[in-house]
Order: sequence, then C-alpha cells, then structure tokens
Amino acid sequence: MILLFTATFTILVLSSLDQVESSAYDKIVTHSRIRAKNEGPNVCALQQVMGTKKKYFSTCSNWYKKSICGKNAVVLYECCPGYMKLDGHRGCPAVAPIDTVYDTLDLVHAKITQQYSDLSKLREELSGAGSYTMFAPSDDAWEELDPESKAHLVSRGNTALYNDLIYHIVNKRLLTKDLKNDMTLNSIHDNHDLYINHYSNGVVTVNCARIIHANQVATNGVVHVIDRVISFVHPTIMDVIQTNGDLATLKTVALTAGLQGLLRESRHYTLFAPTNEAFKNLDRDVLDRLMRDTTVLQALLKYHLLNSVQCSEAIMAGSVYGTLEGSNIEIGCDGESLTVNGIKMVLKKDIFTRNGVIHLIDQVLMPDSAMQVTELIGKSQNIFRDMVSQLGLSAAMQSETEYTILAPLNGAFSAEVMSMDERLLKIILENHIVKLRVSLSDLYNGQQLETLGGKLLRVFIYRTAVCIENACMVRGSREGSNGILHLMRSLIQPPETTIYEQLLKDGHFKIFLSLMESAGLTDLLKQEGLYTLFAPIDAAFETLTEKDIALLKSDINTLRTILLYHFSNGVFINGGLEGGVTNLLKTIQGNSLQVLSVNNSIHVNLVEVPDFDLMASNGVVHVVKTILYPQDMPVGREDILVLLKKLNRYIQLKFVSGYTYHEIPLTFIKRTITTHVIEKGPEVKVETGESSITKVTRKIKGDLSVIKDRKVVGRDRSVTKVRKVVGRDASVTKVTRVIGGDQSITEVAEGKPSITKITRFTETHSSSSDGELDTEGEAKRLMGPDFSKIVTLKGSPDLHESESERITRIIKKGRSKKHAAKRQPQGSRQRVRPVRHDSRPSQ
Repeated sequence: MILLFTATFTILVLSSLDQVESSAYDKIVTHSRIRAKNEGPNVCALQQVMGTKKKYFSTCSNWYKKSICGKNAVVLYECCPGYMKLDGHRGCPAVAPIDTVYDTLDLVHAKITQQYSDLSKLREELSGAGSYTMFAPSDDAWEELDPESKAHLVSRGNTALYNDLIYHIVNKRLLTKDLKNDMTLNSIHDNHDLYINHYSNGVVTVNCARIIHANQVATNGVVHVIDRVISFVHPTIMDVIQTNGDLATLKTVALTAGLQGLLRESRHYTLFAPTNEAFKNLDRDVLDRLMRDTTVLQALLKYHLLNSVQCSEAIMAGSVYGTLEGSNIEIGCDGESLTVNGIKMVLKKDIFTRNGVIHLIDQVLMPDSAMQVTELIGKSQNIFRDMVSQLGLSAAMQSETEYTILAPLNGAFSAEVMSMDERLLKIILENHIVKLRVSLSDLYNGQQLETLGGKLLRVFIYRTAVCIENACMVRGSREGSNGILHLMRSLIQPPETTIYEQLLKDGHFKIFLSLMESAGLTDLLKQEGLYTLFAPIDAAFETLTEKDIALLKSDINTLRTILLYHFSNGVFINGGLEGGVTNLLKTIQGNSLQVLSVNNSIHVNLVEVPDFDLMASNGVVHVVKTILYPQDMPVGREDILVLLKKLNRYIQLKFVSGYTYHEIPLTFIKRTITTHVIEKGPEVKVETGESSITKVTRKIKGDLSVIKDRKVVGRDRSVTKVRKVVGRDASVTKVTRVIGGDQSITEVAEGKPSITKITRFTETHSSSSDGELDTEGEAKRLMGPDFSKIVTLKGSPDLHESESERITRIIKKGRSKKHAAKRQPQGSRQRVRPVRHDSRPSQ
C-alpha cells in the first residue's frame, strides 16, 4: 500500500511539473489529444483548411467555429508527434524509434532535406555525436521554393547548399517548451541569428517559418519540421526600406518624419509597409498636407508599426493589436491572404529582419490623428457633413484651426428640421461646432463650451452618459489632427430663457406660478443656477376649487413643502438617467424623487412625464399632469389630506394627527449683496471723469484712515459726491456738489492714507418745494440725519467748526446758482433703493 501511494504521488508531482513547464504549443497538442480520445491512444485532432495543405493543432475558437482564417476546415486524425500506428491496432500505440538526426528526417517526411544533407556532405555531422536542434524544411517547403532560387542554391555547389542547411541547425537540443517568444538563437553557420516567436495560439515560428511537426527526439538532438526554407535575415527594417525600390516614397516619409533611427533600433516590430503605388492612390492635397506637418507624418508612420512580431502563419483569426501611434488595428486572414482592418491589402508577407518583420501593403493606413476632423465624419453623420458644406460652415474649419465638432446622427435630422429656413438651420449647426479642442477626458460637469455661433453650451456628466445641453453623446468619439469629433444622439438646443420665462410664455402653468408666488419662491424660477423641475400643468389642479387653492395658500409651510418637492438641484435630462433602473433625485424639500427612464420615456413616482427635456438657462423642465408628494411623508391635517387626495391618486397618503411640516429655510434663494471695495496705497489717486463731474481730494499729514462715501444723485448731468475723511489726529468732511459749469475745489496734504470706498447710486436727486434743487437738504440727507454725529474730531473742535462753516458756505453758494441746477417737476422724487452694508471686511 505504501509503495502504491508513493508511486501515485510521484506521478502527480511529475505531472504538475510538466504542466508548469509546458508551452502554448504543448497545451494545444494536449487539447488535440482530448478531442481525438475516441480514435484511440496517442491520436491528435487537427484542422486542415479546405483547398490548401495547411494543417493546424487548433484553438478552441477555431475548433468550434469549424473554420480557420474564415475558410472551412475539415478535421483530420493523425498520430501525435513521436508516435506511430501498428497494423491491427486502433490509434497510434507505438513509440517512434529513436535514431540520429539524419535518419529521423526520413521518419518525419523531410526526405528532400535528407537528400540535400547527403549532397552537401552534411550527413556525417547529422549522424555523429553531438546535441543538435534542426529546423528541417518539409518536402512541401522545398517544392514551394521558387524554381529559380532552388536551382541557384543547388547549382552553386556543395558549399552553398551546406551553408544554407547548417543555417537551420542550432548546436543544442531545444524542445518547444524551451523555445520562448522573441528568443534569438545562434545557428552553427557562423553564429548567424535565428529568431523564435512562440504565440499564445500554440504557433511557433523560426524566422516566420511555422513548426508543423515538433519534438521528434533523436539520439543526438531533436528535429522540428517547418513549412518553408528559411534564409538569412536583413539587417534592419530601415535597411529594407532604403534598398527596396517599391518603398521609395516610404523612405522619404521616414526620413522627413525623422524616424529612421526608430526603424533601426534593436526591437521587435511589425511594419505594414505601403508601396509607392499605395501613396500614389492618396489625394495629392492630402499627401502634401501630411508632408508639411512632421507631427502628423510621425503619427502616420507609427500607425503602420506594431510593437511585436506578427508573422503571417501565426494569424489564424482576426485579432486587435496596438500600434506605436497609440490606436488599434485589426489583423486577420482570409484564406491565404492577410487582412488589415478587414481589407485584403497585403502584397508580400514575412520579410524578416533583425528587428522585426515587414508585410508590403497596397494601401496607406490613415489614423485619426493624421486626419482633419471633417474627414472623421462617418456615414452615420453624413447628413450633418453635407449640411455643413452646403451652408458654408466648412470654411470656418480650416486645418490650421483647432475645434470640436458635435455631430448629430442622421436620425436627428427629421423632415421638420430639413424643411427649416437655411438661415435658421445654419444658426443651429453653428452651435454644434466648438471653438476649441475638447476631448472626452477634458469634459467636466458644469463646463461651458463656446460655439461658432457665440453660444455657451453646458456640459453634464452622469454615471452612464455625457451630455451637452439636451443632447447626449454616443460611443465613437474620434481625435483628429486639428480637433475632436463627438457623436450626438440629437440636435443641440441652447436655452434662451429662464425656467420662469419659459413657464410664463407657455401659458399652461398659471396655477403653479401663482402658488410659487404665494410661497415666496418665484425667485427660484428666475435666479441663476442648475435645477430640475417637474412642473405640474394647470390640468393637475382641475379637481380643486377656489376654496381648496385658498386653503393651500393659507399654510405657507405646507405649500413650500409640496412645491419644493418638485425641484432637484442639478440638471437631469432623460439621456442622462440610467435606463431600466430607478434613479433617486434628492429634492430641495429633502425627500427623493424616484425617476425611471425606459424606451425614451420618463416616469416619476410612477407618474408619466408626457413632455421632458425643456431646457432653460437655469435648468430643465419636465412636465407632469399630477402634483407630486413624498410617499413616506405623513399628513397632519384632515383638510390638507382631503386636498392632497384630490391632487394625487397614485399614492396612499398616511394621516398622522398633529403632524406639522417643518419650516424650510430659503437659503437657496439668492439675494443681491453690495460689494465693498477696499483700496490701500501710498496716496489717494483721482482719475478724471466726465465734464459734468468735479472731484475733490484732500490729503492730510499723518497715518490716516480715509473713508469715501459716494452717492450719485440725478440722471445724466448732475452728480453729487460726498467724501468723509476720518483720521487719528484730524477729521475732515468734504462735500462736492457739481451743478453745471466748471467748479473745482482741491486740497492736498501729504500722508499715506488707507482708503475704504463705498459707492451708492440713486435714480433722482432731491428737490425743494418750488422745484429748485435742494442742495443743502440733499447733502444732509446723503451724509445722514445728524451731521455732527457722523464726523468726529478727536482733540480738534476748532478745526471741526471751521470745516463745517466752510462746507456750509460752499453749499449755499451752489444753491444760489439756480441756472446751473437741473429742475424737476414737484413730486418726481423716487424712493432710494436701500443698500445693504455687510459688517464683515470686504476684499
């Protein structure tokens, strides 16, 4: 029992170690064994592409699709590598005999290689002592070699053939598990390099020749059969470009772009090289534009480069690869041909170099980064492209200018839109072109984008959507050389009015607006901000009597609670709501609205929203036909309960006797605040104003604090300015009155005052009972009810008295000049708007 346990444990350990060391090729062969388990022992299932001799140990994807490179594949059952059939037995029960490398060539159907080994005197080495790995071309590989090359190789004598064969041999024993991706091996021919690539789909290549039968162990090494005769590699990709006449234009592009050094680097690249004919197929204007811009030219060339070696034999299905430019391309196959982005374009495959492989193509691959934004507009937006061209907007989008296009899909252009006046349509489309380059990652919530039409578009960021005004983006944004293209689901409609103006103009929200006014909330509809309003139309109140409405208005807390439950901070449009799930929107009242968006319709608290996404400059309006009320909030009065049941029949209201609504602070209503400007400097500076204004400046020695209080009275010509100067050791009150003519009083004294300036504006000035300008009364009114209390003079009463007398004389003198005063009819005095003074220091 102990012996049995030990043997079992040993087998498990060895099995796990084998799995750790196994390669992608070995795993694919193991899967092939499993697929053929019903055929007998050691049988592998392969797929052969119909119409060709190509056979593969297939991946699961190709196996279940029953195709390789888009072509039907038939299933073959063959002995797995290293095993043989026995007559009269199922499967492949026999192990292939182990012999020298030379004799093993016959066993693996590489007889031509064996013959050439005899001819070139290589047999002695392949039969002698040593440890070799030979990548032996199959018989089909020799047959597929073009006759001229084959004849040239054989006719040159034994030495040339010998050198060619030993280039296929490495002086060490290497199984497939030892052949790593991007490995470089030294052949026994002057240590010339062999380049190994081991792909995840199980394909192993040597200089892009695929191993089709691997791991045939010999007494002095191992034999891997490959599908072509390999030749010495070129130095670098750039060397091929410089010496291949078909790539002369590509050479110019590489040199102009300054990428010749990159193409000589010791890396592992794949280059899809456009031929001269491919560049000729480009528009001349496009090619000239590309050649003028080095950055764009570099992007163009890097878009043809992959940062890995992709041999044609490793491509069994379409796969996406990243380019050096940063974008992705899809490399696939169609039978024997390679495809790029789904198009057959490869003329010649697998030109191998020390730093990668080259495939010649007959088209130039054009990345977005090398194209102008207008060139990025696709078929799904071609109506927008045609309209932009037709209306003359293309001229504004030159290659030297950076901008962003918000291109609506074709479905946005309804028959109604297309029948619009061209002038109006041009204005609409101008607002789909933004004056700067804005990528998707640059956008943020609340951002404003200026359009070609001069409008500012607001950006709204949601969990699953990015929207601009009422229109949301769809997948497919692209970045060109001079800007960005974003695809929009609908036409953008910049708002023109506030929520209040919109509801007032509509005419179906009279009762709602009346209730808002009674609740003192009308300013919420007018003020700046971003709000979402579910606005009930007048029909929502049709079950109420005038007495009911009066009852509703009589309790302001109840009214505000109900109305503010219809408001949410932020703009939530239909396209920004996550579809199929309940979106919770917290209201200004405090409870949440439950909003559901399904199939381009909205329901809020189970109530249908018949009209939505009515954009306003301070938010968005969704129309409802029912008053909304929080389902989890009780009602404390029976009369209010009866009223609410008339308004909303969709919820079960709860009655809790004595429950009262909390007062909601109106902190969200924005008030106008007077700004106090504080200026500090070494001196008081007076700037020259209009001719009808005289300014008086007084500078006093010492460290002073100067307060200037300006009140402007009158309409156009007459301006009164009052300045109060308060210092530590001196106090001066100065009143300047300008009544026509040119009067100027200026007193200057040295010092370094600190100035606080307060400016007030009123619409008219005071007048006396006879219509004469009451300058003395106006001055006193401006200065305050008690002149002596405003101006204080610490320790200098004499100066106070003298200054007061002087100012009084000035006022009387101005009063006597009636011809300079502007008369007004009696009773024209208007109420002066009060100015709030913030007690806090202003900045």
